[in-house]
This record gives sequence, C-alpha cells and structure tokens, in this order.
Amino acid sequence: MLPILLLPFLGTILGAAMVFFLRGTMSLLMRKLLLGFASGVMVAACIWSLILPSMEMSMATGGSEWLPASVGFVLGILFLLLLDTIIPHLHIGANHPEGLSQKKQWQRSTMLAVAVTLHNIPEGMAVGVIVASAIAETSSIPMSAAWALAIGIAIQNFPEGAILSMPLHSEGMKKNRAFAIGALSGIVEPLASILTILLISFISPALPYLLAFAAGAMMYVVVEELIPEAQAEPHSNIPTLGFTVGFVLMMILDSAL
Repeated sequence: MLPILLLPFLGTILGAAMVFFLRGTMSLLMRKLLLGFASGVMVAACIWSLILPSMEMSMATGGSEWLPASVGFVLGILFLLLLDTIIPHLHIGANHPEGLSQKKQWQRSTMLAVAVTLHNIPEGMAVGVIVASAIAETSSIPMSAAWALAIGIAIQNFPEGAILSMPLHSEGMKKNRAFAIGALSGIVEPLASILTILLISFISPALPYLLAFAAGAMMYVVVEELIPEAQAEPHSNIPTLGFTVGFVLMMILDSAL
C-alpha cells in the first residue's frame, strides 16, 4: 500500500528535478503544453477513478446511483472554493512578470509554492479514499484502480513540479534549493492520503461521498487554476492538444488497469 501512496510524491520529485537538466526559463509554449496535459489527466482521473466508482459503490449498497456522487462533488468544489477564499494565492501556472523587485519576486515565488502545496492536498485525499475503498471488505473497487489513480496523479504532478522549481531558479534561487521547494510541495500528498485512510476507517459508509468529494476538489483545481492559465493567449491551441493527450492517456491507463 505504501508504494501507491508515495507514487504521486515521486512524480512531483521527478518534475522538480527538471531544474537540473533544462537551461534558462521554461518556455511559454512548454508551460502551456504541460498545463493542458495535467488538466486532461486530472479530468479523466476524476471521471474514471472517482465519480464512476462512487456511483458503483452506492448502487452496490442499495443506495441512489447519483445522489452521493452529486452531493460529494458539490461539497468538494465548495471546500476548495472556501480554501481559496480564506488563503489567497497566486495561480499555479502564472508567469512571473518583468520589472518586479527582487523582494516582490520572492514573495510571488513563496505564494506560488503555497498554491501548489495547497492544491496537492485533494490529490492526496483522492488516493487515500480510493485505497481505503479498495481494501474495504464490502467494496467492489479493485486495488488496480488505486494504482491507476496514483499513476495518473504522478503523471500530472511531473509538470507541476517543473512549473514550480524552474521559475524559482530563473529568479536567482540556487538549483538545489529550487528543487527542494518544488519536491517538498508534494510531501502533503502521502500525508493527506494516510490521514484520509485513518479517518475513513471510522466513516466507511461515507466512501461514495468521499470519492466524489475528492473528484470535486480536483476538478476545482482544473477549472480554477490549470485551464485558465493554459488557455491564456497566445498559443491557446497548444494546451488543448496537451489536454487531449493527457485525457486519453489517463483513460487508457485506468481502463487497462
């Protein structure tokens, strides 16, 4: 079980490590492609790894097919909306405008790190919920579904880690420190997964709602953060291609496993 929980964190680490291999700043074109790709992976993961299992689990227990999925999804959206309201932050993919003072650039980088860390929490929750569902005696969800979700999140965490560590280095931060900050932004994911698993043992009847809750939280990140940044002019068609590849890849991955 531990390898599944650590897999998304590994994706963040590998992405942050790109700071050691790429020179200069990440191009706008590459940034948009990666943001679109991450969006596609997360949307597909929400549907096949969370929403559909939520509906199937509810039906298996004799409940309504759509009610837990609908309620949980809306609550997940509202939860992230509340967090964004309470804890203001910069958008994940935001470019760093020219002309900012060094102090302002460091403040912006700090807020960017907070934003990425904050949005890694629902992804960790999603893995925790699906793992807990897979090990539940009354669940029909296979452990392969947990692997599929963890792999998908790890894939989308790769560009996230790169998007964080590379701008930090371009603003003057040493590569080792930029890598550390980028990598550590993902440490909350296994922690959130473990905490969710521990809590679910007390509220197992709520698993269909929690699966959909995690989907809503992840979808909020896509709609509020990733897609708007990716579709900003210019090159708005590039992230669409990235989204298509990410969506299809995660769909195949989930179906194959």
